[in-house]
Amino acid sequence: MLVLNIQPQLLMGMPNAGELVITLLIIVVLFGGKKIPELAKGLGKGIREFNEAKDGIKSEIESGMKEKDKISSGSTNA
Repeated sequence: MLVLNIQPQLLMGMPNAGELVITLLIIVVLFGGKKIPELAKGLGKGIREFNEAKDGIKSEIESGMKEKDKISSGSTNA
């Protein structure tokens, strides 16, 4: 009956090296060796586009805050 007495926290841990190797082997079998570089390239492109969009939004917010500061400091001095 020890098999049924599994602690829930053991099921939610990080994968160990053996599990990662098995996962990689399954990915190679499913997608084949030729598709993996294409998948990695697409993933890298997606991450790059996400970071560019994130930086663009961040710079827009910062420029908006600077403009707001200029307007509010200009109106108090006038």
